[in-house]
Amino acid sequence: MQIWVGLGNPGPQYVLHRHNVGFMVCDALAEVHGFGPVQKKFQGWLQEGRIGTEKVLLLKPATFMNESGRSVGEALRFYKLGTDALTVFHDELDLAPFKIKVKQGGGTAGHNGLRSIDQHLGPDFRRVRIGIGHPGHKDRVTGYVLGNYAKAEMDPLADMLGAVAAEAEWLTKGDDARFMSDVALRMQE
Repeated sequence: MQIWVGLGNPGPQYVLHRHNVGFMVCDALAEVHGFGPVQKKFQGWLQEGRIGTEKVLLLKPATFMNESGRSVGEALRFYKLGTDALTVFHDELDLAPFKIKVKQGGGTAGHNGLRSIDQHLGPDFRRVRIGIGHPGHKDRVTGYVLGNYAKAEMDPLADMLGAVAAEAEWLTKGDDARFMSDVALRMQE
């Protein structure tokens, strides 16, 4: 069993924020793969389902970004899973918009959701980094990250979410390189 966490902030005012792209991925995965109903568990929203042959739990922490680790830690402890079963989907300033990179472990690059998970569980978990681009100057980062996707970005956003959901089985198998390659190919179509 694997736990896939999408990072975001709860509440309707945050739905289209770049910072909530992790939540958007969870919603796309649940829809495409026919996951079960949303349950309130582990200080968040949990959905159970299968991607390919693997059982996957999708978790969207409802703790707000800065406390995501509380929710994630609770879920891993409940299921007696280690960080090897954890995948976190999150926004990444240092990647071009809609580019996807997967990496194991590493730093938090100033991302408060990752920092919280790192504090609760350590850094050794798989991250699916979803590019949102950088606004150009560090003084503009907060407003940019906590801003909505622009109208012109909606189609590429939908394409990226669809590509991630369509190729997610590669992640369940641990073939991160194939996942990244196939998502990139779909994004070029």
